[in-house]
Amino acid sequence: MSTFQLSPRHRATLPDTWLVTGVAGFIGSHLLETLLGADRRVVGLDNFVTGTTANLEDVRARVLPEQWDRFRLVEGDLRSLENCRDAVQDVDVVLHQAALNSVPRSLLEPDKVIDVNIGGSANLFRAAGDAGVSRVVYASSSSVYGDVSTVTRREDVLGNAMSPYAVSKRAMEQLAAVYQGIYGIPMTGLRYFNVFGPRQNPDGPYSAVIPRWIRTLLAGDAPVIYGDGTQSRDFTYVENVVLANLLAATRPAQGPGAPATFNVGTGHGTSIRELFTLLRGALADHHADVAAIEAQSAPPRQGDVASALADLGAVGEALAYRPVVGFDEGLQRTVSWFGGALVGQGG
Repeated sequence: MSTFQLSPRHRATLPDTWLVTGVAGFIGSHLLETLLGADRRVVGLDNFVTGTTANLEDVRARVLPEQWDRFRLVEGDLRSLENCRDAVQDVDVVLHQAALNSVPRSLLEPDKVIDVNIGGSANLFRAAGDAGVSRVVYASSSSVYGDVSTVTRREDVLGNAMSPYAVSKRAMEQLAAVYQGIYGIPMTGLRYFNVFGPRQNPDGPYSAVIPRWIRTLLAGDAPVIYGDGTQSRDFTYVENVVLANLLAATRPAQGPGAPATFNVGTGHGTSIRELFTLLRGALADHHADVAAIEAQSAPPRQGDVASALADLGAVGEALAYRPVVGFDEGLQRTVSWFGGALVGQGG
């Protein structure tokens, strides 16, 4: 797995101490690895409901011992204001990644998703404001666009929300604006588009499509395509998300009226059916029996959008963000990492 590399100029602009919520999760662990690799101090907050100690151990194996010693873990919950206050103590920048993700999960467990994503975020924003942190960057989602009729999503055009998860992320954005007004701390939201990469959880009913399909194919089973498979997604490799977080955390202060939320994607789409073909082909290069597997079809899932691509105009102008890893390269890296990890577990 390739670690995201900072330029010497950008590395020099990084504040000293960071809080990463959801640090034991997929994206959080990549942020941790990058920041420790840049010799920064990191506090991590996680309750290990979706994060894993295995992710943290993987990071530990990839950084120097003296870099790992700069990490402090707070095992706690966003819904505890006391835990949030402990985590933000003496922190310069907060990178808020912790959430209960997944549209299907939110349809079955809306109370839990809303409690964590809205109530927990309110606690964190309040604690950060009281502690006087210099900046908060938080993970939003492309789900906030809802039923927008255009395929390309632009930050200033929102449709009707299609799931409790989308509602929770839209509310998080509104809360951030409120707390920014109260405390005067810049709060920047990043609307992620279908992030994928190493360490993403392949198990369970709420896992993302790419790691879930990799595990399914390696087990010799047929993945399920919901709908006709023509719907496209802006699959975004995790290193692009790491870059966006660091750019947002270090950008110059913006004047009144500047956008507070930005898309993070590639601007390019891949259909679900094309994704299946590409994944099957990449895995078949190392596991020949995968080549004969065909996908199953199922009705569309409630709450899913037809197609969604990120407009990168605003984030490019405000943050100088450009994707550093394209879909094809990212998919190869992901297949290679998961192939080795899952085969090592027995498939």
